[in-house]
Amino acid sequence: MALMHHSSLSPSGGTSALHASPRLFLVAPYAVPAVLYAFNNNLVVVMQAYMDPSSYQVLSNLKIASTALLYSLCLGKRLLPAQWLALGLLTLAGVSHSYSSLDLKDTERAEEVPRLHITAWGLLLILVYCTVSGLAAVYTERVLKSQKLPLSLQNLYLYMFGVAINGLSSFLSVASDKSFLEGYSGVVWVIVAGQAANGLLMSVVLKHGSGITRLFVISCSMLVNALLSWALLGLQITPFFPLPVTMIGLAAYLYYR
Repeated sequence: MALMHHSSLSPSGGTSALHASPRLFLVAPYAVPAVLYAFNNNLVVVMQAYMDPSSYQVLSNLKIASTALLYSLCLGKRLLPAQWLALGLLTLAGVSHSYSSLDLKDTERAEEVPRLHITAWGLLLILVYCTVSGLAAVYTERVLKSQKLPLSLQNLYLYMFGVAINGLSSFLSVASDKSFLEGYSGVVWVIVAGQAANGLLMSVVLKHGSGITRLFVISCSMLVNALLSWALLGLQITPFFPLPVTMIGLAAYLYYR
């Protein structure tokens, strides 16, 4: 799918790169983000034993701060004080939005809702998760921008390793009496296609924008998701909702002015 969109996703690089044999030193760097993302995906499952899902939802927003810090340190990008303030507001906006979603629980069944809790191991793991998430985003941006290859070809290298790692993990964990695609319905395939499209769009942002722009896109997507859930699914939006909207708007103004 990425190759079909070569003309739209890559204004530079030339078609000759698509027909040339890939060299190991060009392909190997794309294994690193694949390993980092696979590690984090499994870490999310492990963390559930050390904290409740709501605490994870709130604290995972710290990856905004970790990504911004690593973006500055690893890529040598100097940010103005106003821009650091903007990224701080963006982090707080994510935390406040996640916290406001906790009010959507059914109060009549409050006794069935697990209490909020997090252990010392949970705090350590969430810090590792946020650090790895930021490192993966910064490293991916560096690789995409450092190589003068068509973005479609870079996507092919990147997801080739992702499919291999996760495919091997699935093969080792699934019992022999179960089909590899067991449980995949039409809705699941739609979700898979949506996630794949989102990954391709994020690679465009990292290639031609920056990891910080990606953070703003992700933060705005939370608000869009909430509005669509309200409009299409009838989910209630709490009075707390305008706060993260205002904070994200202010953060965008401070960072890009």
